[in-house]
Amino acid sequence: MEFIIMIAIVLIALGVLCFGGAVYAFARHKKGIAAGCALLGVVMAIALLIVPMSIHVIQSGEVAVVKHLGKVKDEERMAGTYFDFWITDKYEVYDATVQTVDLTFSAYSADAQTMDVTMTLQYQIIPEKASDVATQYGTLSILQNRITSVSTEKAKSVLSKDKAMDIIANRAQMSPAVEESIIAAIGENYFVNVVAVVLTDLTFTDAFELAVEEKMIAEQAKLKAEYDNQTKVAQAQAEADAKLAAATAEIQIAQAQADAELKKAQAKIEIAKAEAEAKKVAAEAEAEANRIIAESLTQEILDKIMADKWDGKLPTVVAGADASMGMMLPDMTE
Repeated sequence: MEFIIMIAIVLIALGVLCFGGAVYAFARHKKGIAAGCALLGVVMAIALLIVPMSIHVIQSGEVAVVKHLGKVKDEERMAGTYFDFWITDKYEVYDATVQTVDLTFSAYSADAQTMDVTMTLQYQIIPEKASDVATQYGTLSILQNRITSVSTEKAKSVLSKDKAMDIIANRAQMSPAVEESIIAAIGENYFVNVVAVVLTDLTFTDAFELAVEEKMIAEQAKLKAEYDNQTKVAQAQAEADAKLAAATAEIQIAQAQADAELKKAQAKIEIAKAEAEAKKVAAEAEAEANRIIAESLTQEILDKIMADKWDGKLPTVVAGADASMGMMLPDMTE
């Protein structure tokens, strides 16, 4: 804009100088110079009407569609400065930045629950398709109306597939699902890129919200009861485990003591067996010795032993038939 203003100022200044020069020359009776200056002034005036209005500056974030005598040219004007004769070529400048549209509408869930939906839609026109937008829709506002209508219908369609409780439980997954559906429906079909779709709010009726709240309270109470029951069961199980561990320990101690007593008894038995075996062996050895001795004794040996043992004295008491006499025999050796 500053560039156009500067050109207009220059042309105005030149035109003023030319007309001023013409007046001055005419006053000096220099008709040829006056006519030339006047003609040059007219040229400057015509240029002032044509040049500034034919210079078009497209800013960053904008795209322009040129209509030549009402017909849309195929070539879009991106950011930059262009010269097109303003009488025959008209510029329609479109905003090529990301557009944000806030939508509010009502929808129904699969179980016929009513919800108020607030959704934010962000889209951006494809600069290279600006001429198609101008040809099919004429203005961006008409295109935006069409996009918002399609987006609303797609969002309603997605939300109607789930029950209200599922929508509440999976609220975070709703926006991606709606966004995917809208992108598939719009896309390049409407010469725009869908940047983002966000469900900013889902509000059900007061009655349903109250029912949900009561259900959540009941579920919380149920969960608490289950938790308390699990805690009691866990405590009882812990106590039972402790008692079982104590009983097992006592059994193990008793078993160990019994094993020790058993081993002691077995040791005594083994000792007794060993002693008995030793006595048996000794008795058998003595018997064997006696047998050998008995077998080796003869009458002559016995007589000799008796003779070696006899001290030459007769017994003073005689048993037998003569014992009744009670008579003591004298010692014949004296």
